[in-house]
Amino acid sequence: MMVDCIRLDRECAAICSFLAEAMTRDSAFVPELARACAVVCKACAQECEKHKHEHCQECARVCFECASMCDRLAA
Repeated sequence: MMVDCIRLDRECAAICSFLAEAMTRDSAFVPELARACAVVCKACAQECEKHKHEHCQECARVCFECASMCDRLAA
């Protein structure tokens, strides 16, 4: 039941980490990576929202916030 949620959590964590590393290297690809990160964070948030567990609701909130920040980075 939570397989998709866990899979998306892992994908989200991986792309967020990669974006953070790219930012520390001052990569020229930060805007493109941020756009991709926003897509993954939104998908993760939408999946987590489906579950009533407190930790899932917190994850959804944080992922939506991260997606918003990534959208700003991508602009």
